[in-house]
Amino acid sequence: MTGSTAPSRLPARRPILPPALLNPGVLAGLAVLLVVGLAAVAAPYLWTGDPILLRPRLRLKPPFELAWLGTDAFGRDVWSRVVYGARVSLAIGFAVATASVLIGLVIGLVAGYLRRLDAVVMRIMDGIMAIPSILLAIAMVTLSGAGIGTVIVAIAIPEIPRVARLVRSVVLSVRSEPYVEAAIGAGTRLPMLLVRHVLPNTIAPLIVQGTYVCASAILTEAILSFLGAGIPTEIPSWGNIMAEGRQAFQIAPWVILFPGLCVAATVLAVNIIGDGLRDALDPRTARRLGALR
Repeated sequence: MTGSTAPSRLPARRPILPPALLNPGVLAGLAVLLVVGLAAVAAPYLWTGDPILLRPRLRLKPPFELAWLGTDAFGRDVWSRVVYGARVSLAIGFAVATASVLIGLVIGLVAGYLRRLDAVVMRIMDGIMAIPSILLAIAMVTLSGAGIGTVIVAIAIPEIPRVARLVRSVVLSVRSEPYVEAAIGAGTRLPMLLVRHVLPNTIAPLIVQGTYVCASAILTEAILSFLGAGIPTEIPSWGNIMAEGRQAFQIAPWVILFPGLCVAATVLAVNIIGDGLRDALDPRTARRLGALR
């Protein structure tokens, strides 16, 4: 008589997404960013009019009287300006993040691996970081003139040293690994060595850092435009919409309220997504969250 064997357990199915990305906060952040992005792309089709059309007779009308979000001091539709402003604010955020990450990556790789250039390059980066980013951006916009391109450059320059220092720290820890030393011993050329063995280790922290730079750029653009040193008023952005509405804030608070809520919600959503990516891309955090689930 043979004993009965216990039924074998089926192996647990691994989740498609990392547990950190299934966090309700991260999902909410993704939803907010998706809605804002779709609104920016589909702006002409979301019951919007001309965002720069002046209608003095309809000035400072409250929400839902003539327009969804009311009108500003010049009779312009706040809803149209907020939706079209999302295009500018998001474009600046993503452009600054892309530019600063790419340039900072190159500088960090060079400084981290070529020790003879490290001291010179990083002292330059330290000098840039010593200048307050807002003051540097205001100075550049004032000297070069307001415009989307100028604002992108002015915001990206202070972010480059932060990315470069991050990449440099990763390179310094990777260059002493056995597989890198083995590649050097095998005669691998420096460009191929950096691309194949060093660069992949920087991808995860760069993705996380890029989300924080994007959120910071959106907020900085709003601050610059609010101070009158950002995007020209004929191009609607969340910052200059609030700047134009501050004089009538006591009688028409909706002019500042709605673009301010968009800035706050978008920056919060991007930061939450960045936190989720950081937890998902960190092996120790990912294993801990997976165990909790």
